Amino acid sequence: FSLPEDLARRLKQKWGDLSRGALESVAAQGYRDSSLTLGEVRALLGHETRMQTEAFLKERGALLDYSEEDLEEDLQVALETAGK
Repeated sequence: FSLPEDLARRLKQKWGDLSRGALESVAAQGYRDSSLTLGEVRALLGHETRMQTEAFLKERGALLDYSEEDLEEDLQVALETAGK
């Protein structure tokens, strides 16, 4: 999309990188309305860890869709890791 030059300049001064901001907004909204999964948001934004993506979504008020299966999987990984 394009913005008038004066408007783009003002917004860039206030918000910084407009392209990154737009990408982050799309990612958060996509997750919020279930169009994107957590993994897709992570890949889209180039996050190295799931925790980075969860923190990003929390900052933007996107509720995390954390199912019972996710909890069981995370618990199993934690137990396996603790046992090593």
